[in-house]
Amino acid sequence: MKYIAVRTSFLLLMMSLGASALDSPNVRGLRNIQPDRILFVGNSYLYYNDSLHNHVRRMVDERFPYRSDFQQYKSATIGGSRLIHHNLDYLLNSNNIGINGKFELVILQGGSQEPLSIKSRDIFAKQAKVRIKNVRDNGGEVALYMTHAYAKSHPSYDPQMINKIEDLYLKVANDNKVLVIPVGLAFERAYSTSTDIKLHKDFDGTHPSLLGTYLAANVVFYTIFGSSPVGLNYNYYGAISDEDRLFLQNIAIETVTEFFE
Repeated sequence: MKYIAVRTSFLLLMMSLGASALDSPNVRGLRNIQPDRILFVGNSYLYYNDSLHNHVRRMVDERFPYRSDFQQYKSATIGGSRLIHHNLDYLLNSNNIGINGKFELVILQGGSQEPLSIKSRDIFAKQAKVRIKNVRDNGGEVALYMTHAYAKSHPSYDPQMINKIEDLYLKVANDNKVLVIPVGLAFERAYSTSTDIKLHKDFDGTHPSLLGTYLAANVVFYTIFGSSPVGLNYNYYGAISDEDRLFLQNIAIETVTEFFE
C-alpha cells in the first residue's frame, strides 16, 4: 500500500464548524461493557454486505466464545431512512421481533444527509433525544453510529462533509450523555493512510463496500466491548485478505483511541 498524509487544517475546521466540533466526547464507554441483547437501527449503511450486526457478532463469537449462547442481535433497517422513520416503540418491545428480554443496547444510525442542513440537523437532534429517552425508559443504553462521508464518486461529495457529521453526532451525544461510535472518522483515517483502500461501492460513492463494513464492524466491536480487534482472525470466510484485515483492525484501534483520549 502507498501511504499519504492528509490533514485538514485547524483554521479550516474552525471556519466551517465552529469550536463545538473540537469538543471531546463526554461519554467514553458503556455502563454495561458486555451487552448480549443488541438492536441495530438504521438503513442500508447497516444492511449492506451481509449486515453489520452479523459481522460484529462473529467477532464477538471469536473473542468471547463463552458468550455465544447468550447473544441476541437484531438489525432493523429501512432503505434510505432517517432516524424519524423508525417505529422504535414497536422494536423496543423485543418480543415483537423474536427476542427474549429487553435490549441492553440500541445502536442508532441516522440518514447520510441528516448532517447537511440546519433543518435536518435540528430534526435529527430532536428525534435522537426522544428515542434515547425511550430506550432508557425501557432499561437500555444507547450508542450513536457516526456515519461515513460520501466518496468522490458521489455527486454531492464534499471534503468537509465528515466535519459536519462529526459535529452533529458529537453534539447530540454530549447533549444526551450517550456514546458515539466513530465509524465515519475511521473511514477518513483509512483513506488518509492508504491510497489503495476502497471502502465505498464504486457505483454510487455512498454505500460501504465489504471492506467498509468490515472496518465499521471493527470500530463498533472496539467501542462497545473495549477489546482490541487486532488479532481477530475473522475475515468473512476468506473474502478479506490478511493485509486488509490487519490494516483495518489497526485503523479501528487508532481511530477509537484518538477519539476518546
